[in-house]
Amino acid sequence: MKDFNAIELDTYLKDNQPLLLDVREQWEWDKCHFENSRLLPMGQIMNHIDSLDKTREIVIICHHGIRSMQVARYFNSIGFEKVINLRGGIDAWAKQVDTTMTLY
Repeated sequence: MKDFNAIELDTYLKDNQPLLLDVREQWEWDKCHFENSRLLPMGQIMNHIDSLDKTREIVIICHHGIRSMQVARYFNSIGFEKVINLRGGIDAWAKQVDTTMTLY
């Protein structure tokens, strides 16, 4: 598993197209989210785990990086090969990369 801060992820995304998997709740997603990301709240992952490709690179996103780290560790434990956690979450992204994004 990799652990990128917002600046590192911004640089990485310029040359790579991983799945951006947002594990926040719908109300959080409605406030702000990455364009082209997929919402799959943490509590629903077990019901939809088979819809994810274990070989595809996945960036896990949450509000501050805590839920995403838990999901990333779980994914690694069940055989996902290319997992990246966004350290600091979408909050850090909104403060350091996309300042037009809504903070909450």
